[in-house]
Amino acid sequence: MQRSATRGLTLVELLVVIAILSVLAAAAMPLSQMSVKRVKEAELRRNLRIIRTTLDEFRKDCDANVLSKLEGYCQAERGNYPESLEQLMEPLKLAGAVDKVKKYLRRIPRDPMKELEDPDNPNNWGLRSYSDEPDSTQWGGDNVYDVYSQSEAIGLDGSKYSTW
Repeated sequence: MQRSATRGLTLVELLVVIAILSVLAAAAMPLSQMSVKRVKEAELRRNLRIIRTTLDEFRKDCDANVLSKLEGYCQAERGNYPESLEQLMEPLKLAGAVDKVKKYLRRIPRDPMKELEDPDNPNNWGLRSYSDEPDSTQWGGDNVYDVYSQSEAIGLDGSKYSTW
């Protein structure tokens, strides 16, 4: 009887292949985690820009008398900034028009970094009023002049997300 030459992998060859694949997978994990963090940081930058631009637009409209003063949206003692972020989602009446309204935001953009720490409350932005110090973490409650992330995590650039 003649034996046929069987082709296949030996146990040693399989173990070598598994070892090589596990080393490659271990090297790829930090890269994938970094890319996820980079995407979250880009989302944080974009959401901060959206809210801050909207706050500036609200103030500009108040200064230009676009919004109805009779409704009390714009108050000089508040610096013509909104009372809350939620006010930016409400339909606000325009000055000189009976049936025209303006909504600044459909929804408040979420804080992607805080969402990781507190998934039940992703819109937990830190607020600053016009009379607060620039680095204050306590909101004065007068108006919403600025927002910041309340996450204490450190970004890829070495700075805290709360300082962005």
